[in-house]
Amino acid sequence: MPKINAIDLKPGNVLEHQNKLWMVLKRELVQPGKGGAFAQVELRDLRGGNKSTERFRTQETVERVRLDDKEMQFLYMEGNDATFMDNDTFEQVAVSRDVIGDPADFLQDGMVCQIMMYEGTPLSVEIPPSVSMEVVEADPVVRGQTASSSYKPGRLENGGRVMIPPCIEKGTRIVVSTADGSYVERAKD
Repeated sequence: MPKINAIDLKPGNVLEHQNKLWMVLKRELVQPGKGGAFAQVELRDLRGGNKSTERFRTQETVERVRLDDKEMQFLYMEGNDATFMDNDTFEQVAVSRDVIGDPADFLQDGMVCQIMMYEGTPLSVEIPPSVSMEVVEADPVVRGQTASSSYKPGRLENGGRVMIPPCIEKGTRIVVSTADGSYVERAKD
Protein backbone atom coordinates (compact mmCIF):
# COMPACT_ATOMS: atom_id res chain seq x y z
CA MET A 1 0.00 0.00 0.00
CA PRO A 2 1.31 3.48 -0.80
CA LYS A 3 2.32 5.68 2.11
CA ILE A 4 1.59 9.40 1.99
CA ASN A 5 2.36 12.29 4.31
CA ALA A 6 -0.46 13.32 6.61
CA ILE A 7 -0.25 16.85 5.21
CA ASP A 8 -1.27 15.49 1.79
CA LEU A 9 -4.50 13.87 3.01
CA LYS A 10 -7.71 15.03 1.33
CA PRO A 11 -11.39 14.40 2.09
CA GLY A 12 -12.43 11.14 0.42
CA ASN A 13 -9.06 9.40 0.91
CA VAL A 14 -9.23 5.99 2.59
CA LEU A 15 -6.53 4.99 5.11
CA GLU A 16 -5.58 1.94 7.06
CA HIS A 17 -5.02 3.12 10.64
CA GLN A 18 -5.11 1.02 13.83
CA ASN A 19 -6.02 -2.07 11.73
CA LYS A 20 -9.23 -0.43 10.46
CA LEU A 21 -10.26 1.27 7.23
CA TRP A 22 -11.07 4.97 7.68
CA MET A 23 -12.41 7.55 5.23
CA VAL A 24 -11.11 11.11 5.61
CA LEU A 25 -14.03 13.50 6.13
CA LYS A 26 -12.11 16.69 6.98
CA ARG A 27 -8.47 17.74 7.31
CA GLU A 28 -7.28 20.89 9.02
CA LEU A 29 -3.69 22.06 9.33
CA VAL A 30 -2.98 23.51 12.78
CA GLN A 31 0.08 25.64 13.53
CA PRO A 32 0.20 26.31 17.26
CA GLY A 33 2.35 29.14 18.61
CA LYS A 34 4.59 26.65 20.39
CA GLY A 35 5.63 23.29 18.92
CA GLY A 36 5.38 21.81 15.47
CA ALA A 37 2.47 21.96 13.05
CA PHE A 38 0.09 19.01 12.78
CA ALA A 39 -2.82 17.82 10.68
CA GLN A 40 -6.08 17.28 12.56
CA VAL A 41 -8.11 14.75 10.58
CA GLU A 42 -11.74 13.75 11.05
CA LEU A 43 -12.22 10.08 10.09
CA ARG A 44 -15.14 7.68 9.70
CA ASP A 45 -14.76 3.91 10.11
CA LEU A 46 -15.95 2.33 6.85
CA ARG A 47 -17.09 -0.91 8.48
CA GLY A 48 -18.49 0.33 11.80
CA GLY A 49 -19.51 3.87 10.92
CA ASN A 50 -17.88 5.39 14.03
CA LYS A 51 -16.24 8.81 13.76
CA SER A 52 -12.88 9.73 15.21
CA THR A 53 -10.52 12.71 15.20
CA GLU A 54 -6.81 12.00 14.92
CA ARG A 55 -3.75 14.25 15.02
CA PHE A 56 -0.79 13.48 12.79
CA ARG A 57 2.51 15.33 12.65
CA THR A 58 2.89 16.90 9.22
CA GLN A 59 5.80 14.64 8.21
CA GLU A 60 4.19 11.49 9.63
CA THR A 61 3.24 8.94 6.96
CA VAL A 62 -0.03 7.01 6.80
CA GLU A 63 -1.04 4.08 4.63
CA ARG A 64 -3.46 5.06 1.90
CA VAL A 65 -5.72 2.30 0.59
CA ARG A 66 -6.99 1.98 -2.95
CA LEU A 67 -10.59 0.83 -3.22
CA ASP A 68 -12.26 -0.76 -6.21
CA ASP A 69 -15.40 1.06 -7.33
CA LYS A 70 -17.46 -1.37 -9.40
CA GLU A 71 -20.72 -0.96 -11.23
CA MET A 72 -22.88 -3.99 -10.44
CA GLN A 73 -26.44 -5.06 -11.19
CA PHE A 74 -28.88 -6.01 -8.42
CA LEU A 75 -30.32 -9.50 -8.92
CA TYR A 76 -32.37 -10.51 -5.85
CA MET A 77 -32.76 -10.38 -2.05
CA GLU A 78 -32.34 -13.61 -0.12
CA GLY A 79 -33.06 -13.20 3.56
CA ASN A 80 -30.82 -10.40 4.81
CA ASP A 81 -28.44 -10.46 1.80
CA ALA A 82 -28.70 -8.69 -1.55
CA THR A 83 -27.02 -10.41 -4.49
CA PHE A 84 -25.26 -8.25 -7.11
CA MET A 85 -23.59 -9.30 -10.37
CA ASP A 86 -20.53 -7.74 -12.01
CA ASN A 87 -21.60 -7.02 -15.61
CA ASP A 88 -18.07 -7.63 -16.95
CA THR A 89 -17.10 -10.90 -15.23
CA PHE A 90 -20.62 -12.15 -14.28
CA GLU A 91 -19.24 -12.79 -10.79
CA GLN A 92 -21.91 -12.59 -8.06
CA VAL A 93 -21.42 -10.92 -4.68
CA ALA A 94 -23.72 -11.10 -1.64
CA VAL A 95 -23.96 -7.85 0.36
CA SER A 96 -25.54 -7.67 3.81
CA ARG A 97 -28.55 -5.37 4.21
CA ASP A 98 -26.64 -3.64 7.04
CA VAL A 99 -23.97 -2.47 4.55
CA ILE A 100 -26.61 -1.00 2.21
CA GLY A 101 -28.70 0.64 4.95
CA ASP A 102 -32.21 2.06 4.53
CA PRO A 103 -31.96 2.49 0.72
CA ALA A 104 -32.11 -1.34 0.46
CA ASP A 105 -35.92 -0.96 0.50
CA PHE A 106 -35.73 0.68 -2.92
CA LEU A 107 -33.65 -1.99 -4.70
CA GLN A 108 -35.33 -3.20 -7.89
CA ASP A 109 -34.48 -6.09 -10.24
CA GLY A 110 -31.83 -5.06 -12.76
CA MET A 111 -30.92 -1.81 -10.94
CA VAL A 112 -27.29 -0.79 -11.52
CA CYS A 113 -25.48 0.28 -8.32
CA GLN A 114 -21.96 1.47 -7.45
CA ILE A 115 -20.25 -0.88 -4.99
CA MET A 116 -17.05 0.15 -3.19
CA MET A 117 -14.90 -2.93 -2.49
CA TYR A 118 -11.66 -3.57 -0.60
CA GLU A 119 -9.89 -6.88 -1.30
CA GLY A 120 -13.15 -8.39 -2.57
CA THR A 121 -15.20 -7.31 0.46
CA PRO A 122 -18.05 -4.85 -0.21
CA LEU A 123 -17.82 -1.76 2.03
CA SER A 124 -20.66 0.39 0.69
CA VAL A 125 -23.42 0.35 -1.92
CA GLU A 126 -24.61 3.51 -3.65
CA ILE A 127 -27.97 3.15 -5.39
CA PRO A 128 -29.45 5.64 -7.89
CA PRO A 129 -30.76 8.86 -6.29
CA SER A 130 -34.38 8.18 -7.29
CA VAL A 131 -36.58 5.25 -8.34
CA SER A 132 -39.97 4.94 -10.00
CA MET A 133 -42.54 3.01 -7.91
CA GLU A 134 -46.28 2.35 -7.96
CA VAL A 135 -48.63 3.65 -5.28
CA VAL A 136 -50.66 0.63 -4.09
CA GLU A 137 -52.69 2.41 -1.43
CA ALA A 138 -53.72 6.06 -1.15
CA ASP A 139 -56.07 7.73 1.31
CA PRO A 140 -59.06 9.52 -0.27
CA VAL A 141 -58.85 13.29 -0.72
CA VAL A 142 -60.46 15.31 2.06
CA ARG A 143 -62.78 18.01 0.69
CA GLY A 144 -61.56 21.52 1.23
CA GLN A 145 -57.84 20.69 1.19
CA THR A 146 -55.81 22.99 -0.99
CA ALA A 147 -53.50 21.25 -3.43
CA SER A 148 -50.61 23.63 -2.80
CA SER A 149 -49.57 22.61 0.70
CA SER A 150 -51.43 19.47 1.74
CA TYR A 151 -50.19 15.93 1.37
CA LYS A 152 -51.85 12.63 2.19
CA PRO A 153 -50.34 9.30 3.25
CA GLY A 154 -49.78 6.59 0.66
CA ARG A 155 -48.16 3.15 0.50
CA LEU A 156 -45.67 2.06 -2.15
CA GLU A 157 -45.28 -1.34 -3.80
CA ASN A 158 -42.27 -2.07 -1.53
CA GLY A 159 -44.45 -1.51 1.57
CA GLY A 160 -42.93 1.87 2.39
CA ARG A 161 -45.07 4.83 3.43
CA VAL A 162 -44.79 8.17 1.64
CA MET A 163 -46.59 11.52 1.78
CA ILE A 164 -48.09 12.26 -1.66
CA PRO A 165 -50.07 15.14 -3.19
CA PRO A 166 -53.89 14.79 -3.19
CA CYS A 167 -53.98 14.32 -6.99
CA ILE A 168 -52.05 11.00 -6.78
CA GLU A 169 -54.31 7.94 -6.64
CA LYS A 170 -53.85 4.18 -6.29
CA GLY A 171 -52.08 2.69 -9.33
CA THR A 172 -50.15 5.86 -10.20
CA ARG A 173 -46.39 5.55 -10.69
CA ILE A 174 -44.31 8.16 -8.86
CA VAL A 175 -40.62 9.02 -8.50
CA VAL A 176 -39.27 8.59 -4.95
CA SER A 177 -35.98 9.84 -3.50
CA THR A 178 -33.90 6.88 -2.25
CA ALA A 179 -32.07 9.05 0.30
CA ASP A 180 -35.11 9.80 2.47
CA GLY A 181 -38.07 8.04 0.81
CA SER A 182 -39.87 11.28 -0.09
CA TYR A 183 -42.12 12.01 -3.08
CA VAL A 184 -40.33 13.80 -5.94
CA GLU A 185 -42.78 13.87 -8.89
CA ARG A 186 -45.21 11.83 -10.96
CA ALA A 187 -43.34 9.27 -13.07
CA LYS A 188 -43.17 9.96 -16.78
CA ASP A 189 -43.14 6.30 -17.84
